[in-house]
Amino acid sequence: MPTQSPVVPGPRDPVGRGAETAPDPQRKPAADAAAPGSGEVTVVDPAMVKRAVSAAALGNAMEWFDFGVYSYIAVTLGHVFFPSGNPTAQLLSTFGAFAAAFLVRPIGGMVFGPLGDRIGRQKVLAITMIMMAAGTFAIGLIPSYASIGVGAPILLLVARLVQGFSTGGEYGGASTFIAEYAPDKKRGFLGSWLEFGTLAGYVGGAGLVTLMTALLSTSDLTSWGWRIPFLIAGPMGIIGLYLRLRLEETPAFAQLEKAARSKEKERREAEKRIGIREMIFGQWRSMLLCIGLVLVFNVTDYMLLSYMPSYLTSELKYDETHGLLVVLAVMVLMMVVQPLAGRLTDRFGRRPVIGAGCLGFLVLSVPALLLIRQGSLVAIALGMSALGLLLVTFTSAMPSTLPALFPTKVRYGSLSIGFNVSVSLFGGTTPLVVTALIGATGNKMMPAYYMMAAAVIGGIAVLMMSESARKPLPGSPPAVDPGAGPRGARHAPHPPPRPPQRPSPPPPPGAPPGAAGGGPRRSRARAVAAACPAEPGGPVPLRA
Repeated sequence: MPTQSPVVPGPRDPVGRGAETAPDPQRKPAADAAAPGSGEVTVVDPAMVKRAVSAAALGNAMEWFDFGVYSYIAVTLGHVFFPSGNPTAQLLSTFGAFAAAFLVRPIGGMVFGPLGDRIGRQKVLAITMIMMAAGTFAIGLIPSYASIGVGAPILLLVARLVQGFSTGGEYGGASTFIAEYAPDKKRGFLGSWLEFGTLAGYVGGAGLVTLMTALLSTSDLTSWGWRIPFLIAGPMGIIGLYLRLRLEETPAFAQLEKAARSKEKERREAEKRIGIREMIFGQWRSMLLCIGLVLVFNVTDYMLLSYMPSYLTSELKYDETHGLLVVLAVMVLMMVVQPLAGRLTDRFGRRPVIGAGCLGFLVLSVPALLLIRQGSLVAIALGMSALGLLLVTFTSAMPSTLPALFPTKVRYGSLSIGFNVSVSLFGGTTPLVVTALIGATGNKMMPAYYMMAAAVIGGIAVLMMSESARKPLPGSPPAVDPGAGPRGARHAPHPPPRPPQRPSPPPPPGAPPGAAGGGPRRSRARAVAAACPAEPGGPVPLRA
């Protein structure tokens, strides 16, 4: 018994009586590689979709697990890896090694993105998973400065560069992978789980460090306890690699690869033309939209999750432990709301949801920060929760919005380049820039003004972008799931019992052996079945 969904014959297929379907007037043909006018529809195996989402989200969770651990244990790492003396210099050195990863992220995007468009998404995501896990695990094995001297910070820097380089190909590939596997009408909901992994990883890393800080003495934490969170990355990486190796290539890339194999000469010529130049300047409008959307997404993200704990402690003199716990509670709240917001993007569209977030940050950033500056636990929790819920409009919509900006042939590469350039220039620099602005002006409302400026840029990008909800990705055929297939289609878990067969008529005189037994209709059905073999566990191409 095949495991994939049954093939639903369309109105142009005279064979098959198991399920009838009518053309969907809302469906539009794919943009390029899907052979416009071919009428093909891809039905994706739900089990494969779940594995794809889990494997992609786990990689994102690992990236932000390391982010949370490194941020929350930075003081201890300064004592371990840098010379004793000035604690401020140790902390700055620690964050300098952390920031170095952002410098190589665009380089990783320029390497892994085009590679993913050339050899496939699944292979590259397996490579980035190995490198991320290895870089994080290696930090837990590095000897201290007291043991090997200057070699300790050098090895820490190398490990951080490996992490940053691999991360450059992670988000663009993971969001592309989920978007190309997801049915058109559920892409927002399924994509929202990618950022759910982000929040889960950060909460897990930061929560683990907070727990260890409470249970271990300062000497134990400095001598051996700090290694535990980094060593956990080893088993996490093995699990993530196992999940990713079990996946098949996405239907969109498989369709593109199939078309390219049928035209080998055109494929070779296309590979020569599709380089970094084509991915950037050939998609310049989509690239600018991507940078603008990622700017507002990451400025607000890093402001809330990375800078606000320091702002509460350094600028408002709030208790450090309480500030960290408030941020963790806000992230848990965001995790609860995240899938629900993803469904809203499928129902109402990406543009309304992202636009509402930009408008909210423009109007509510100042009131929320004024609440936070009141200093009481209730006021801080309300202000942070308001910003967190506004941030969910971005975290739920971006994983499905950004891949839809680019066609299949350059999607991984263009998205990885645009995303990482924007993160490195605007997202990762947010804490540094805001701190410098406060120091230069003495105005502690600068975080609100900075988020408002980012919201204006994001709002312009929203006005310029096209709606992508419930539509096929550019360069891909329409995608549906078996439970909500083409309109009018009926899927049954088991085929209905066949009616009793009448004895086959005798063959006509002079007919070749085997000609009897079913007539032309049955022969035609066998021919169609032979021409359209099913692939267990994979997507099933249909004719609408």
